Amino acid sequence: MKQRVLVMNGQRLLETEKKGQWEVTKVERAGNLKPGLYDLYLADPVDKAQKYAGMIIHTDKEYVYQQQGEEVVRHSRSDFDTAPEIGALKSISYDAQNRAQVNTATVSLSRGMTR
Repeated sequence: MKQRVLVMNGQRLLETEKKGQWEVTKVERAGNLKPGLYDLYLADPVDKAQKYAGMIIHTDKEYVYQQQGEEVVRHSRSDFDTAPEIGALKSISYDAQNRAQVNTATVSLSRGMTR
């Protein structure tokens, strides 16, 4: 089943593909999510040896979807005690028991010189 999240006009629409057509299955406030189209069905599974930082796009019964740079990754929902809030900027890593450790991600701004 293909799913995607469409963010526009302050709304977050969860869409599911049925017979070649995208149908809206859920509408919520977008919160801090930037406008755009997030293809959940193209999300890559995470490597539990790495650390992931980015915006939480969507959560469901099976997965937690996070934007990691330009791509979307999916964490198994069963690895979390409680799912992170949608629209929150989080850093997710895994401990020795493969449990997700969720922290607030920090954003660093830098100034550089370009020509």
